[in-house]
Amino acid sequence: MEAEKSSELPANLVEGCRLPVRMSGTEEWPLAEIISIKDATSFYVHYIDYNKRLDEWVPKDRLNLSKIQPPQKKDAKKGARPPSPDASRRNQSGRKRKTLHGAAAESQQAKASRQALNGSVINGDGSTIHPDTPGAEEAMKELPMEVEEPQVETPLQPPQQNLRKGGSMVQHTGHDDTVTRIKNVQCVELGEHRIQPWYFSPYPQEWCNLTCIYLCEFCLKYCKCRTSLMRHREKCNLYYPPGNELYRKDDISFFECDGRKCRQYAQNLCLLAKLFLDHKTLYYDTDPFLFYVMTKYDEKGYHLVGYFSKEKESSEDYNVACILTLPPYQRKGYGKLLIEFSYELSKFEGKTGTPEKPLSDLGLLSYRSYWSDAILEILVEQLKTDSSSSSTTTVSTPLMCINEICEVTSIRKDDVISTLQHLNLIHYYKGQYVLSLNKEVIDTHTRSMSKRKVRIDAKCMHWTPKDWSKRGK
Repeated sequence: MEAEKSSELPANLVEGCRLPVRMSGTEEWPLAEIISIKDATSFYVHYIDYNKRLDEWVPKDRLNLSKIQPPQKKDAKKGARPPSPDASRRNQSGRKRKTLHGAAAESQQAKASRQALNGSVINGDGSTIHPDTPGAEEAMKELPMEVEEPQVETPLQPPQQNLRKGGSMVQHTGHDDTVTRIKNVQCVELGEHRIQPWYFSPYPQEWCNLTCIYLCEFCLKYCKCRTSLMRHREKCNLYYPPGNELYRKDDISFFECDGRKCRQYAQNLCLLAKLFLDHKTLYYDTDPFLFYVMTKYDEKGYHLVGYFSKEKESSEDYNVACILTLPPYQRKGYGKLLIEFSYELSKFEGKTGTPEKPLSDLGLLSYRSYWSDAILEILVEQLKTDSSSSSTTTVSTPLMCINEICEVTSIRKDDVISTLQHLNLIHYYKGQYVLSLNKEVIDTHTRSMSKRKVRIDAKCMHWTPKDWSKRGK
């Protein structure tokens, strides 16, 4: 039966090919790439020009088999994954070796022919043996019949030797790339929320085969069933993240967790975060990082809302390495609250900060929105101050330079300039750049700020910056 099913598939329907696929919940047929084929009946597809979180398994009847495009091999070579270092090194060095050894062989043969005219012979080490030399006859008997052949043929053998049977670096990388592009966890249960993951996360394989992974919402330990989770909760004495509470106002708290002291919690947090972050690569080496966990309090404990991580020592002055708001709490202002808290820490440190680049699509939107709000808030306040002290009735240009904006907000200068350009607030006037605000921009900012119900109150923070270069990590 399996042979019959596989024979029904077109021969050009292979992994890497592209074809129109009907997307779930819609009647659209966007172009998609076949990532994996399972039992010739189920196909894992990635929709071209769509985010990877929309990737899914689809049955055969949702494929448009009449418009199959072959795999784009040329683009693959020019695209994301670079060619194998072994292959390129082998090709380049192979050509050089062939040329060098060819020239060496020719010169060796020419020398041999010249010496042969004189009755002498070339030794294996390049020295010359003359027949008249004492002991030359016995030495000539010990010489191999063909000296040049091993030197010429040996360089041609490594390509076959380098083709590893089971551990090729290139094959392993390609396999990993395919595996990590497929969602391996169907569902996670965290407290009262059941969440469908967006991306791959390296949970143990035996957990990935389950229909749902049950997480302790306080220590983030993963269990196979709800019964196992209940037994764990009877033993687990955590009701909040295992760190120091830095901030508390109303029901929002922030905890600072050291990746070295709270290694197990940090690793579990990274595994959970990878389900919703595509480019995150930190799973187990958590020692150089601090984790700032935002929680929401009720009578049951402090429930995880989101977090951001930060390097203890950053040469680039990054104030955020990775940031995430869990899906149940998204679009409620908690993302901006996390970003605002990261910049409050930078203000306490007395320096400007910026997140690590590149940002994800949602991360860029959140940061761009926060930067716009923070910068416009300062400019509008300065504009009001200038208007009250000015004799004119209307003032549209706040008297503030970019460095002053950076100092007040702790936002790095590059981010300030890019945000001002995005808002079209920088204009060239009489030989210099000036900032100008119009009524439309101010009204948009006012509406945006009215939606932010929760803000960070610096008076509620209890934190002292640490110099990690002078103390143990």
